[in-house]
Amino acid sequence: MKRTDRLYALMTRLKDGGLHRAEDLATELGVSLRTIYRDMDTLAASGVPVEGERGLGYTARATITLPPMNLTDAELEALHIGLAAVAASDMPEQADAARTLASKMDAVLPEDAGMAARSFGFATYPFSEAAQGFRHMPAIRAALRARQKLRLTFLDDAKTHDVRPLHMDYWGRIWTCIAWDETDGAFSSFRIDRVDTLRPLPGLFVDEPGKSLKDYQALENTKP
Repeated sequence: MKRTDRLYALMTRLKDGGLHRAEDLATELGVSLRTIYRDMDTLAASGVPVEGERGLGYTARATITLPPMNLTDAELEALHIGLAAVAASDMPEQADAARTLASKMDAVLPEDAGMAARSFGFATYPFSEAAQGFRHMPAIRAALRARQKLRLTFLDDAKTHDVRPLHMDYWGRIWTCIAWDETDGAFSSFRIDRVDTLRPLPGLFVDEPGKSLKDYQALENTKP
C-alpha cells in the first residue's frame, strides 16, 4: 500500500472515535508496528487530532474529513499561494489554520519510489520569504512565454545577472527558475523568492547550442 493510501486509511479508521490498537492496525494494513507508530506521529504533527500512545491504542476526533482528490500542479500551486497569503495575514487563528492545513497536505503528498521529493509545508522557510517571490512570478512567467531576457539582482548577491529564463519548477512552496546566466556564462537554478530586483530587457532570445533547456537537462542527467 502506498504511504498516501495508508495514511488516509488510518485517518478513516480513527475518525470512528473508537480505540484502535497499533498491533491490529499493523496487521490490517500489512505493515510493521514501527511503521504504524511513525504514521501516527506524522498524522499528529500534521494536525490530525490523534489521541493515545504506543502500547495503549489510538483514537481521533476528526471534525471534517475530505475524500481523496486529484490535484494538478497548477491547482496545488494556487492552494499554496492562498495558504501562504492567509498565513502572512494579521489574523492569528486563520494563520495557524493555514499552517496546520499545509502540514496535512505535506503528510499526504506522494512519496512513491522514483518520484522527486515534494514538500508542500512551510516548515523550512518563513512565510515572508515565500511572499517575496510572489511579486516576481508574473514577470518571470511573461518572460518565459515571450522568451525575453531578464536583468536580476538577488538578496544574497549584489551582482547584476542577465539571464535567459528557460523553465520554472514548483517544489512545494518554493519556486525555482532554470536559466542561462549570460553574466556568468553558465546555467543557473535560482529561488524566485531570493530575487531582489527584476527588469525585462529589450529584445527576445532564441535557443542556441549549449544554452537551451534540453542542454541543461542533458547536463543534469550526466551528474552522479
